[in-house]
Amino acid sequence: MTASGTDPIAPPRYLDAGEAALVVEFGASVDPAINDRVLALDAALSARPPDGLSETVPTYRSLMIHYDPLVLTRAALVGAVEGMLAEAGAARREGRRWTIPCCYDPAFGEDLAEAAALAGLDAASAAALHAGAEYRVYMYGFAPGFAYLGGLPKALAVPRRPRPRPPHPPGAVLIGGGLAAIGTFPMPTGWYVLARTPERLFAEARDPAFLIESGDALSFEPVGASAFADLERRAAAGEIVARREAP
Repeated sequence: MTASGTDPIAPPRYLDAGEAALVVEFGASVDPAINDRVLALDAALSARPPDGLSETVPTYRSLMIHYDPLVLTRAALVGAVEGMLAEAGAARREGRRWTIPCCYDPAFGEDLAEAAALAGLDAASAAALHAGAEYRVYMYGFAPGFAYLGGLPKALAVPRRPRPRPPHPPGAVLIGGGLAAIGTFPMPTGWYVLARTPERLFAEARDPAFLIESGDALSFEPVGASAFADLERRAAAGEIVARREAP
């Protein structure tokens, strides 16, 4: 899978994932047009789920559909999918736009200087490039609330680490392999920690627990360490400190 580029529109591939899941694959790259097709099918199945469908899982370029083969046959599921894909005017939900507070101070951007050096930049220039871009939320994965983002400036497209670094803090803002991400729970990672956000993308007690959705757009707003501390206190108390643009 490549991190950018546009695949030609082609019929999807239907791949079995065991006996009770079907993967509908639309392409081989991280591309907005491909992801739009994934999300459009996901929305259509959510609106009119055939009997026996249990769950859908969207990714960058494919949709995994979990189903009960005793209720819904593979052939019937493929037929339902093809009918939805053929419908004129089928479209995904219009994404929302978010502004996420983000602190690039050295105490929060633990790997900023290292990643900037790999890109041939100084830390301030790397932070400015990162904060000046607009990102697309492609998918959640790996851990609850771990958001994979496209739109990273090419100048920051450093490879991932050859070996994982120690666990990053919650809210880590990451880059690696030509992509960006926002982490949630502390864990070792092969990505570089450029900054940190006080926002909780996942909060089990909140409804909905996941703050942003696949297909949303976001940008990072630089804040200083003192502002971060205040925003973190508010977020810990349950307040949403990111701003959502009015539709």
